[in-house]
Amino acid sequence: MIGRRNQSSSRGRGVLAGYDAIAKPRMPHEIGLEEEIRTPSERRIFLALALFAVCFSLVGARLVELAIVGGDRGPRLAAAGEPDPIHRPDIVDRNGEVMATDIVTASLYADGRAIVDPQDTARQLATVLPDINPEEVAAKLETGRAFIWLKRDLTPKQQYAVHYLGLPGLGFRREQKRIYPNGHTSSHVLGTVDLDNRGTAGMERYIDKSLRLGKGEEGGPRAQPIMLSIDMRVQFALRDELEKAQKEFSAKAAVGIIMDVHTGEVVAMSSLPDFDPNDPMVVSDDARFNRATLGVYELGSVFKAVTLASALDSGKVHIDTRLDATQPIHYARFTIHDYHAENRWLSVPEVFMYSSNIGTAKIALELGTPAYREYLRRFGLLSKAEIELPEAGDPLLPPHWSELSTMTVSFGQGIAVTPLQVVAALAGIVNGGTKVKPTLLHHENVPTGERLISEETSTQMRGLLRLVVTEGTGKKADVPGYPVMGKTGTAEKAIGGGYAKHRLISSFLSAFPANDPRYTMIVMFDEPQGTKATYGFATAGWNAAPVTARVVSRVAPLLGIQPIEQPRNDNNMLQQAKLVTFEPETANGRD
Repeated sequence: MIGRRNQSSSRGRGVLAGYDAIAKPRMPHEIGLEEEIRTPSERRIFLALALFAVCFSLVGARLVELAIVGGDRGPRLAAAGEPDPIHRPDIVDRNGEVMATDIVTASLYADGRAIVDPQDTARQLATVLPDINPEEVAAKLETGRAFIWLKRDLTPKQQYAVHYLGLPGLGFRREQKRIYPNGHTSSHVLGTVDLDNRGTAGMERYIDKSLRLGKGEEGGPRAQPIMLSIDMRVQFALRDELEKAQKEFSAKAAVGIIMDVHTGEVVAMSSLPDFDPNDPMVVSDDARFNRATLGVYELGSVFKAVTLASALDSGKVHIDTRLDATQPIHYARFTIHDYHAENRWLSVPEVFMYSSNIGTAKIALELGTPAYREYLRRFGLLSKAEIELPEAGDPLLPPHWSELSTMTVSFGQGIAVTPLQVVAALAGIVNGGTKVKPTLLHHENVPTGERLISEETSTQMRGLLRLVVTEGTGKKADVPGYPVMGKTGTAEKAIGGGYAKHRLISSFLSAFPANDPRYTMIVMFDEPQGTKATYGFATAGWNAAPVTARVVSRVAPLLGIQPIEQPRNDNNMLQQAKLVTFEPETANGRD
């Protein structure tokens, strides 16, 4: 050791021999590698420093992860027993446009056992989350439970603000939040989900049931999108026209449905008022109610299309059959009369065109009650509406089906069905006579349904339906280039065991284009009011029919329908009807 000190001194370090090792230890570059760590104590110091450096690096990395990522692994322990996020498939329209999708969000929870001061924690949280109630939060924290939800679906800015508070016992959990890019546009079709991303209504509820959605695993593959039959372009146009018309006629509600006559696919469905599914907690019961599939209504004269199709198909009534409509029908204490009374014998086309209740009731009696009920059953009008939506209504039928019931049901009184059911029934009437099953799912191939009526009857009914538009109460529904056929219906609302004369349900049930029907549609208004433009009338010919024309003019090009040149007198039913001069509706009229 002395020799080494002398060697150090001989290098001219300017210090006393024997003190250089204490006063100024030599640096590694001053000695050989074999002398870098010379004693056991020096090695222990070096290892301790290295261990501290590794520990500090690990702690620092974890702190960065917690600050930036949000500590997704930590909440798993505290959230034991809580359901994992539901990974829902996207919902898209028939063209692939996204209607509903998931985004990743963070939700704030607390471990009550780790909360130091519940009151102070709640107070500080309220400074960055002003929509929470600090008293309620404090009460939750004071329970000391291991897992307490404080707020779901925080924004990134809110999450950062909570992190910045640095409060112990708080954590974040990754969740899936459902969003609907188109807002109100198809709310009743899509439905809603709850805070745990589980479907509670509409197609969201159907998806849960059909796919049996359960616990999801983060990072797992996403399910294939669910493709609906809806065309969002058509959906927007239909809802837009209904919304404007509802305001124009001060109607309590409005309904519109457009269906493919061959597949039963619903390409558009709207029920107003509606709601924004992005904010389901503030939806009123009235807005949540789907009038298109759940509401049942006495729809009036639109039902005559089913009655005539059934009678003509049975062979008991023919196009050239003539019926006595000279006098009202008296049955016990009831009287059946016409609002467009011709007070003469009418041909079948005239009965339909003039919407004669007397003539239609006699046609139903010719058919007979058992046969008529069987046709109604085949048309799907005596049972619950068939559709994927859980919101499907049961029809209201006569408790005791008498001869009087047959007569009143024939013109849409005494039976209440959903708008969806009559749209599907008309599809079966105009498509050649085969039944379609309504669906909100897109199908490439649909099997042919059961036969409802013959092709000959279907052809006859297309002529009669077109006659209503060219010469009858549906004139305002026609569109140049896109011929429309259909039937008006105006019914007094059944209220308290009777009928309210000035509270109406007006509707127009139609198909287009008339030369080759591809789609059926209904436009319905609940309690529409007359306007100056309608001369005070609130019947279907003055509101539902012209709105139908507006919708067809917008959606027909979107659906790829080519306009045609067609003269107004394009229907050979004119000759068979032996028309008289048509009188427009009167102030007390119905159609």
